[in-house]
Amino acid sequence: MISRRSLMRGVAALAVSTTIAIPEAALAHKRKRKKFKLAAKYQPQRVRFSGYAAGTIVVDPRNHFLYLVDGRNSAIRYGVGVGKAGLAFRGTATIRRKLKWPRWQPTKNMIRRDPGKYARFADGVPGGPGNPLGARALYLYRGKRDTMFRIHGTTQPWSIGRSVSNGCIRMLNAHVKDLYNRVPLGARVVVL
Repeated sequence: MISRRSLMRGVAALAVSTTIAIPEAALAHKRKRKKFKLAAKYQPQRVRFSGYAAGTIVVDPRNHFLYLVDGRNSAIRYGVGVGKAGLAFRGTATIRRKLKWPRWQPTKNMIRRDPGKYARFADGVPGGPGNPLGARALYLYRGKRDTMFRIHGTTQPWSIGRSVSNGCIRMLNAHVKDLYNRVPLGARVVVL
């Protein structure tokens, strides 16, 4: 015969197992993402653009665009993700280094701002499809000094058109590959 005490234990055990199982199922459901579709305005496209020398990269963080000037009063415009308020790069720089599938390491400032998120990566992450820098990286320098800012790919395509990064300029991997192939070392970068 089942006592009231054993019945209550069984109900409690069922409640605990259900409580644990439901969040896991909910998390698994949240992980399923819809296939990402980039807004048409952020797709690469040739646009009218002037005021800069051919080969210059101009980044307009307010509107989330990067322009590669071609010198014919036009440029190729790409959609980008940019730095959160207070973390963005501004001014001019030069591309002094370019890497395919670069290694990533958070800066000391990133670790200091959010140790729970970045401290575990303090020794770096090897290049590859899961790396936060994505498929390519263009390194911004002022003179011979690395600014620690990059134009790079991303593993978070939904961040294009938003101000969410730690200051770098993000592009879809396919778009940064295209830019990487078009831009030589020594190219000038202007971030408005």
